[in-house]
Amino acid sequence: MFRVDLHVHSKYSGDSVAEPEEIIEYALERGLDGIAFTEHYSYEASEPVEYLKEKYGGDILILRGVEYAAREGHFLIFGLDTDRLGLDYPSVGELISRVNHAGGVIIPSHPFRRSLSIGERVFDHEGFTALEGYNGYNLHHYNMKAIEAAHTLHLPFTGGSDAHEPGETGQCYTEFREPLTRDNFINLLREGKYRGVDTRKVSRWQIPGL
Repeated sequence: MFRVDLHVHSKYSGDSVAEPEEIIEYALERGLDGIAFTEHYSYEASEPVEYLKEKYGGDILILRGVEYAAREGHFLIFGLDTDRLGLDYPSVGELISRVNHAGGVIIPSHPFRRSLSIGERVFDHEGFTALEGYNGYNLHHYNMKAIEAAHTLHLPFTGGSDAHEPGETGQCYTEFREPLTRDNFINLLREGKYRGVDTRKVSRWQIPGL
């Protein structure tokens, strides 16, 4: 299995003081195979981590995405530079259409948290690649609702810590069935051969099987 934290924020998100390198070092300590920096609203914001790919490339896979804001909530987007979409606080329908057309993937972040989340409207839209099932900042109840929704929609679910401090990295992560690379990342997300994992209460909170 290949373990990747798909939802991490550094100081470049504007609501964290964590240095990207601190986060990477902690991810290595926790035995993660990969980490995705998903700074708020801007793909360019994570540009400073590019130089760390050379330094740590032999030890851990470093990926970049965005936690993007639509009118209905926040969404993890991978596979494209969202700054080039030319969108300003779009509707989720428009965002789904533009992301998929550009070859990216879109995953509702913490879909049932009370703020900045799509909530029950997740059932009104097609085009999501997965739902974020385990979010490290969520209450257990919100995560369970997300996983139930993923099952109802016949979608896979991911895991991400939503870390804003290095020590939170890897509390939740996504477990892929096969090794991930920058080249196969988007295809593997679309194939759905993964599951979210919550390390905080593994015996009670983790969903067995795929």
